[in-house]
Amino acid sequence: MSEREALLKELKAAHNGEPWHGSSRAVILSDVTLDEATRHPDGGAHSIWQLLLHMRAWTNEVARRVREGNPGEPAEGDWPPVGAASEKAWHSAVTSLEAAHAELSAAVRGLREGQLDERVGGQRDAPLGTGVTYREMLHGLAQHDAYHSGQIALLKRLYR
Repeated sequence: MSEREALLKELKAAHNGEPWHGSSRAVILSDVTLDEATRHPDGGAHSIWQLLLHMRAWTNEVARRVREGNPGEPAEGDWPPVGAASEKAWHSAVTSLEAAHAELSAAVRGLREGQLDERVGGQRDAPLGTGVTYREMLHGLAQHDAYHSGQIALLKRLYR
């Protein structure tokens, strides 16, 4: 299996496959209600909806970086606003995360030979995720999503 195929497998497992660490993001999100999605736990932590939009923003940004190279903040912001809450809007947000994952997968399939070892951006900027290789960035996105998916799973457990 090539490194590109291994990365695609890792990203798919975390998103809607069978990751070794537990449920995939899609499984975790599959039964989240509108009330759970919009609810904020005590202490002002992010809602499930905010976490989903944050993951979508970074998935879109990483896909763009793979295609275009130049790193930046996500076009929709680090923590995009939720907007008016409704069942339709919530389902649209979940669907948009699916679309972002599909775009990322397509971008990874289009990686140039040797691109995995190239650096994304010049200097190391941890919050922006620059100064690492494309390989590190893609593994980092899978780790980022596993982390936030775990938060969502904990919030669901708390609310139920």
